[in-house]
Amino acid sequence: MSDEGTETRHATVGVVVPLYNASRTIAATLDSISKQTYCDLKVIVVDDGSSDHSPGIVRRKATIDKRIHLIRQQNAGVAAARNLGAAYADTEFLAFVDADDLWAPNKIELQMRSLQEGSEPAGLVYSWFALIDADDRILSTEYRPTVQGTALADLCSGNFIGNGSSIIVKRSVFEAVNGFDSSLRSQGAQGCEDLMFYLSAAELTSFRVVKRHLVGYRRTLDSMSSDAWQMHRSAEAVLSRFRAKYPEHETRCRAHLDGLTAWLIERSIQARKFRTALEMYGTLVKHNRELAKSRKLYYIQLSLKSVLLPIWLKDFRRRLLRSRYGDLDW
Repeated sequence: MSDEGTETRHATVGVVVPLYNASRTIAATLDSISKQTYCDLKVIVVDDGSSDHSPGIVRRKATIDKRIHLIRQQNAGVAAARNLGAAYADTEFLAFVDADDLWAPNKIELQMRSLQEGSEPAGLVYSWFALIDADDRILSTEYRPTVQGTALADLCSGNFIGNGSSIIVKRSVFEAVNGFDSSLRSQGAQGCEDLMFYLSAAELTSFRVVKRHLVGYRRTLDSMSSDAWQMHRSAEAVLSRFRAKYPEHETRCRAHLDGLTAWLIERSIQARKFRTALEMYGTLVKHNRELAKSRKLYYIQLSLKSVLLPIWLKDFRRRLLRSRYGDLDW
């Protein structure tokens, strides 16, 4: 192995965990980090002005695992928290994990190994994720992107990485794009900071993927992505920048936003926010009548199911899914 490969293998990875009122999940998240087979980690938890007892949980975990450090800031949003944590970590490689997500034990090891492979250099490595619910039950492992190399066009079409807990990025790339864009929060458009970062990184570097489900991405109805209009504003703000910058990707960006709108309607129905779903459906009709027409019957059926299906039956279905996907190593 070359000297460069050896340095990469033993380089310290800064792990940044933005924290805001996550007392229910932060212990499990930190446990999944502590169990990593790649041991050279510096874990920076950034408390973004929590009002619950989650900082106390982190402090207790830090007495067990000395790699864990807690720093605090006044509430400034996830982008600012990630940027502060990255600066504090001061490591050549950076990984990010939200305070309600989980990592498989070999997540960092496999991604660091991936950075050493291939003839072309890469500055960012992502992995597949399993969708999990509030009780850690695995709901889906169906989404398995394979995009590698030049990724800008694909990201204009859709956020194939899908979350903020799946990547390792070289600090040189992180600094070149000025980290995560915290201005979205001041615009009332939080939610797509990840997409903005990935698009900006794709302008500068190649991507790689580890084709393994190494992240448990928690999706609950009270998560940030459940605020449909905020997510829509965020995506529109991000995609409009790149649509203007790359006119050749106009159609891709438009289709991306329409696809996200369709998904947000589905999420709103599942959360029984029917007025939001109806208003957003009107937006979809305005911009993509064909897509709206093709999804209309599905939305009606989903609405009826959301109203009529008993909660206990929904829970039973989730348990069946757990037995189907329960062979993943968390």
